[in-house]
Amino acid sequence: MIKNLDDIYLLYFHDIYRFLLSLCHDHHLAEDLVQETFLRAHLYIENYNGEKVKTWLFTVAHHAFIDYYRKQKRTVLKDENFFLPFIDKQKSLIETIVDREEVGEIIQQLEGLPDKHKFAVLLHDFHGLSYNEAAQVMNIKQSHFKVMLFRGRQAIRNRKGDEK
Repeated sequence: MIKNLDDIYLLYFHDIYRFLLSLCHDHHLAEDLVQETFLRAHLYIENYNGEKVKTWLFTVAHHAFIDYYRKQKRTVLKDENFFLPFIDKQKSLIETIVDREEVGEIIQQLEGLPDKHKFAVLLHDFHGLSYNEAAQVMNIKQSHFKVMLFRGRQAIRNRKGDEK
């Protein structure tokens, strides 16, 4: 059973953040989704049934990401220039540079892949979840996960071959 959610937050914050940043490509949105993930983890701790904490948190993060994008389809967005007066440009620039360096290569490799392939590659190859754990996060069978992972890797290999 989970004893201290604060320790878990400190231990897994960066993994969850990188995973969500890789999916949404937006530092601020990734931070919001990380907070949503840990809020849900706190609120629904009784749903934790003893599997690995990391797997459970990635599952919660994945669901938070999906829920966000489902809501986005129904939301009218303001023009991005609307918020410019409120942004600390120096801080945003520094954060953006750090974020781009950290995940730039990952984003480049995954660009244009179908979401399921992208999730599979991110969960297994970049975040080190086992086949079974990643399949649990995506809520699919392990055999189906392996197919998604193979197809994602194959698409990346094909792109690298085309670049040469």
